[in-house]
Order: sequence, then C-alpha cells, then structure tokens
Amino acid sequence: MIVAKKVFVFDDNRDILDLCTFILEDAGYEIKTSESANNIEEQVAAYMPDLIFMDNWLPDLGGIQATRALKSHPDLKHIPVIYFSANNDISSLADEAGADSYLSKPFDIAALEEIVKKHLS
Repeated sequence: MIVAKKVFVFDDNRDILDLCTFILEDAGYEIKTSESANNIEEQVAAYMPDLIFMDNWLPDLGGIQATRALKSHPDLKHIPVIYFSANNDISSLADEAGADSYLSKPFDIAALEEIVKKHLS
C-alpha cells in the first residue's frame, strides 16, 4: 500500500488554505492546514509532514520566526520548508528564515505542484 506524502500548509488566509488543500489532495497528497504559527513545534510534531509551506504573514509568531524554530528543532529540522508570500523580496525573506525554497504568490497550480514534486520525489 502506498502511503500518501503529507504536506502541512501554514497561512492566515483561509482561501489560500482551501486552494492548496484542493490542489494537493487532487494530486494525491494528504494535507493539514493551520492559520496560526502558535506552538509551531507542537503542531508540526503532531503531524510529522514530509513538506511544509510557510506564509510570511502569520499572526503572533510570523513566518520567519516559525521557520527558524522548526529549523533549530532536532526532530523537525530535516523537514523541507517552502516559504510563500506575495512580498517582492521573497527570496531574501526565505533566506533569512532558513527555508529550503520559496514560492511567490499569486502562484499558478503548475508551480505549486512542481515545487511539491521536487521536494517529495
């Protein structure tokens, strides 16, 4: 039996979460979403995804701090984090956060599927 790869999407925009869920479930992935980075380590450890999408603008902690927290956690730092944002400076934000890659918003479906495939195959 093939076990679906798991993707965790953090974004404060419900429409983005719904869109990502729709696209990625359709592509055969298991999805979990969260609108907040509160207790980021606990949220991620409880699900243990194969890939994480992290929005820049998250309430409370923010995407940069949330990504840094994951990347400094011994049990979670191996999980690739894709930073995504509508910010023009996304590549330097992703670098600052320590993310593995980034995806600009608005994104097209092909770009989303491509970056997931790249990190999960």
